[in-house]
This record gives sequence, structure tokens and C-alpha cells, in this order.
Amino acid sequence: MPLPDNYLEYPHRRYGMDHDRYDWSDMFQRKPITWPNGARIALSVVTHVQYFPLDMPSKPFKAPGALSMPYPDFRYYTNRDYGNRVGVFRVLRLLGEKGLKTSFAINGIIAKRYPALLRAVVEGGHEIVAHGLDMGKVHHSGLSEDEENAIVAEALRLLREESGQAVTGWLSPGRAQSFNTPDILARNGVAYGLDWANDDLPYEMRTGAGPLIAMPLAYETDDRVVADEYFQSEPQWVQQVKDRFDVLYRESSEGGGRVMSLPLHSWVSGMPYRIEYLREVLDYILSHDGVWNAPAGEICAAFRASS
Repeated sequence: MPLPDNYLEYPHRRYGMDHDRYDWSDMFQRKPITWPNGARIALSVVTHVQYFPLDMPSKPFKAPGALSMPYPDFRYYTNRDYGNRVGVFRVLRLLGEKGLKTSFAINGIIAKRYPALLRAVVEGGHEIVAHGLDMGKVHHSGLSEDEENAIVAEALRLLREESGQAVTGWLSPGRAQSFNTPDILARNGVAYGLDWANDDLPYEMRTGAGPLIAMPLAYETDDRVVADEYFQSEPQWVQQVKDRFDVLYRESSEGGGRVMSLPLHSWVSGMPYRIEYLREVLDYILSHDGVWNAPAGEICAAFRASS
């Protein structure tokens, strides 16, 4: 499908930021954030649980991790589905051992296809974040506003009905958005999004339906990104996550609370040879004083209260 001629034409094209969703600011000059009980670090673990359909379209683009072999690509389909059948439960078990309450970003269609998976996440005390409808339904400006709204509304409906939670967080497949996405999310009762990865702290975005909080979700230390895009080893990932934490922890001594986001994928960190590396990362972070673990929604609420 060709893109329309006006695809790259938008009213805020100028030097600086090409949008008016938020004002530019220096994070180190902002009002310090105070986390509950004076914590220095808010640990936000977000596990992606994804469904990659066998017939997923290739246009306008495929989400990261998409099936890439000729149809039917059972090799990659079953590898990704491993996360929904085995990996997610391995991650849940480890989080339970550590007493952590976290967020799971789940494709809406999983509530229909694998309701037992969703129930296990909820019974573990974790927060459900809407992760689009499935990994073949990417958001982009080639969609009409009505088409995109229908995808968002259906994903939220499925997850809300099956989980019994309000589901006020959102992560788009591939973190892709159209120009309308933030407005559509806010209209559908979403309070915060995880797509924009440009800060180590939450910040407020403007939409036509009121504020939307952008919550940190690290890209460079995402387990899938390190393995599949940077082609680096699990020990390298462990060291990078530790280094990220060390810097944020040091900054928090003078600049106020920070968010340590840890993006995981059930079909990556849930593998048998990777789960112990995740254990090492969690043990390291939790060995420090002043670490407050909470789902992203609770961290978002604490940020609002502190602002």
C-alpha cells in the first residue's frame, strides 16, 4: 500500500521538536520526584507477551520479531509461541520467588486465544498493560482514525473483560504510533503509554482528550533488542542492565527518584538458558537499599502525586 503524498507533511515541522505533545526540558533541572518511603529507584519490570499470526502482513512494515520465512513460517511462529506456552510461566515463577509485582504488556487477542495465560498473570498479582491487538496490527499514519480507534478499543475491551482490571496502560506493537495514537489512547481511558523512550522519568504529554503520561521503557537494554538487533550475549546484557542501574542509582542521590525500567519478552528471557541471567539482574538490583518495585501504573500514580 503506497503512502499518501502528504505523509511527511505536518504542521509542526521546524527546527527542534517536530510536534507539540510536550515541552522540551532538561531532566536534571526538573523538580525532583519523591517515591514512596523515600525510595531512590522505582523498578518497573515490563514483560511483553505477544501473538505473531502466521498470516501477518508485511506492509507497511512488520513489527520487530515478526515472522520472516515464507508462509507458513512455523519455525519462527513456534519460537515466538514458546513464550506463551512456556516462557511466560518461567518468568512468572521467578518474579513470584522474588516477591515482585510487575506489569505484563499483552496483545489483546491473547485474552481470547489463551485466557489461562492471562489468568495466571492476574493471579500472580501483576498489572495488565494493553500491547495492541496482535503483532500484525501495527499502528501507522496510513490508518484512518476510525480504523486505529477500532484496534485500540478492541484490544482494551478484550483485556479488560478477561482480566477484570481497568487496563489503563498501553504499549503499541513495535512501539509504532500514528500522529493520532496519543489522542485515541486518551479517549479510550488510557492513562499512560510506554512507546516513547526518551527519558528516565515520566513526563506529561498533551492530547486532545487530556494528559497522557509517558512512562520510561528502556530500548537499548531491552532483552530482545540486545539479542536480536545488537547481536550481543546474555552476559553483555546483564552488564549493560547493571551499568544502567548504577548510573540511575548514583544520580538519585542528588536528583531525586529515578525509574529503572526492565523490558523483557516471554519468548526471550523465558528461555531456559536465559532465565538465570534474568535472576542475576534482579538479584543485583534488589540488593541495593532504596529500591521500590511496583507495576508501571503504580509508578505513574506516584509520579502524579509527586508532581
